[in-house]
Amino acid sequence: MPDHPTLHTTSKESGHFAYFAHSVEGRPPSSWQGLSEHLMAVGDLAAGFAQAFGGEQLAACAGLLHDLGKYTNEFQSRLKGSPEKVDHSTWGARIALERYPSLGYLLAYAIAGHHAGLANGNGEGRRTSLQERLAAELPKLHPQWQDELPVPAALPMPSFIKPHPERGMFQMAFLVRMLFSCLVDADFLDTEAFYNCVEGRPTLRPESGTGPTLTDLKAALDLHLVGFRADKPVNQIRAEILQHVRAQADLRPGLFSLTVPTGGGKTLASLAFALDHAIRHGQQRVIFVIPFTSIVEQNAAVFRQALGPWGESAVLEHHSAFADDPRDSKEARDKVRLAMENWGAPIIVTTAVQFFESLFADRPSKCRKLHHIANSVVILDEAQTMPLKVLRPCVAALDELARNYRSSVVLCTATQPALKAPDVAAGVEGFEGGLENVRELAPEPAKLFEQLKRVTVKHVGALDDADLLSQLREREQVLCIVNNRRHARALYQGMADLSGTYHLTTLMCAAHRSQVLATAREALKQGQPCRLVSTALIEAGVDVAFPTVYRAEAGLDSIAQAAGRCNREGRWAAKDSEVRIFANANEDWKAPPELRQFADVTREVLRNHQGDPLDPVAIERYFKQLYWQKGGNALDYWGLLGLLKGAKIQSLPMDTLAEKFKMIDSVQMPVIIPFDDEARDAIRDLQFVDGLQGISRRLQRYLVQVPRHGFEALRKAGAIGAVRPEKWGDQFMVLANESLYERDVGLSWDNPVFIASSALVI
Repeated sequence: MPDHPTLHTTSKESGHFAYFAHSVEGRPPSSWQGLSEHLMAVGDLAAGFAQAFGGEQLAACAGLLHDLGKYTNEFQSRLKGSPEKVDHSTWGARIALERYPSLGYLLAYAIAGHHAGLANGNGEGRRTSLQERLAAELPKLHPQWQDELPVPAALPMPSFIKPHPERGMFQMAFLVRMLFSCLVDADFLDTEAFYNCVEGRPTLRPESGTGPTLTDLKAALDLHLVGFRADKPVNQIRAEILQHVRAQADLRPGLFSLTVPTGGGKTLASLAFALDHAIRHGQQRVIFVIPFTSIVEQNAAVFRQALGPWGESAVLEHHSAFADDPRDSKEARDKVRLAMENWGAPIIVTTAVQFFESLFADRPSKCRKLHHIANSVVILDEAQTMPLKVLRPCVAALDELARNYRSSVVLCTATQPALKAPDVAAGVEGFEGGLENVRELAPEPAKLFEQLKRVTVKHVGALDDADLLSQLREREQVLCIVNNRRHARALYQGMADLSGTYHLTTLMCAAHRSQVLATAREALKQGQPCRLVSTALIEAGVDVAFPTVYRAEAGLDSIAQAAGRCNREGRWAAKDSEVRIFANANEDWKAPPELRQFADVTREVLRNHQGDPLDPVAIERYFKQLYWQKGGNALDYWGLLGLLKGAKIQSLPMDTLAEKFKMIDSVQMPVIIPFDDEARDAIRDLQFVDGLQGISRRLQRYLVQVPRHGFEALRKAGAIGAVRPEKWGDQFMVLANESLYERDVGLSWDNPVFIASSALVI
């Protein structure tokens, strides 16, 4: 092979040329990173990550081969400044398939995609398929790699995979993503470490032993719980639940349910179990998966308080509010970015969207964290909120984590979805492809629901707005929850003349909603009039207690959540605390078809159920009936499991799976509301700072999410404008026409008006 002496240095002892992985601008090759050094370091790191699930040999091999294409003159010329692009990823995939015919594809997908992302095995996709990549002409590979890299001649089949009879290729695609995660995280960390060392910066990766251990966190939580007083009957029950749940920590890792009524103390009980269980079984972290961003922030705050001095350093929130760090240094921002991308903290609090979309992702930045989910405790809070369109793929992913990746998964909710697999021997119908051997952590859920029963649920028939308003006006303290923002606004305006009338909607920013709730809580506490009309947002873990709740027809799980806002602390007798379900008689507020189906199933279950409408038996019947009516295809709307069932190892649709898997159908766009001085100060700061310095986190409480068409209508009307677009682009869109935001109803995005050009200066 011809040599380019300007690119390589020759070892006198071996006669080998020095090949490089990374160059440093303005510095001689002697300060560059050696290629074999990088490949072996990445192999070691990847193997260490894969130990969490037993895939260390596969991951080590992927690390050794991932940049094999850099053993070419063409790539070494590029390091020296050649503008020619060089595919340096495909050679490693090709060699993997040549050496390991049975396992090579598991490595090839990850190696070929470690920069651009995972591709389909063959067929059309957003990126070139693996088959096309493998068939393409590549630069000549220098055989020196065989002398420098300890690539094994053979690889054993992974023994840790317990096959599922219906999901063989689903399991293979899952393993590809896990290996990909180990590889891209290791590659990033080693590359960053090299450049940080060259530039004299500290490494991003924290030294082992520098942060709190799970044992430290358990001790802090125990200290916090010592201060808990069982001074009321409800607190005594919460203490008994906590004690019983913690006593289950010795159970072997796997699948669990935690079925506790609203107000039973699930949040801290699940944290205590997770820490005890993880320590007992050598698991590496605790991951809380929360359905809504607002509850992510709320629960993370509870955990930080409960963990005392370790709270701030131990708990990482991963959602849109944490795009930057409050400290103004590149090192600090990089560490936060790293933590969010690879979930290295001991306690993660994230959204269901972030969690599940990562499990089906194809991009390196989304997949880096996956290996840190293995050998961890995953608490799926409000498990019933998994969207029906992706329910079967989500259940399959949870099963795979518990089955083959040493994770313990806890389905934590007051309304347990009926996700257990059929039991043919016992003649029990179940969920197609459902979960097996799910162990309940709570003590006798049916008994708990009876002990914690605080409300009486009744259906009061159809009500038009006149009848509904008449009943609401008669009650001094009442909550009314409806399914439509326009309906909530109309009801509020129908009794706004009464003192103590309030309104909650997602068209209000979070800071505004917090103000309304604080005012309402104080009125309730003082026994003053408080009539609150809200959309279903109030059911998302909001701590508020009314003597009476009206709820428009919905799914039984939503009814149960509404009931959690009624007599929450047991101040009144259950017979005097009513949850009144009503049907809408006004055609203006007709529910969409899917919501009508939920309501129809609820009505049918309640008609045929003799016990408490919210007891576990009724809830199970509701979900079984709902899933049966939907049918298996509707629970995997995009046919992801079918797509995999028809695939082979060489044709895994990795790209297509990521593109099709969506937790949320509609795209929502954020508008910043200059609601108060704090918001205006943060907006003003954006005009002058070079880095974000925590500003996007400060602004999170002032966002209103609107549909894309509403966002474009506001933009077209000049009602919103970008702050400093030359620097931030459209990242920060602020409401310029403040008349569109009203203190009682929030943002009116559906009717934007034109404004004077002078008002566009932000």
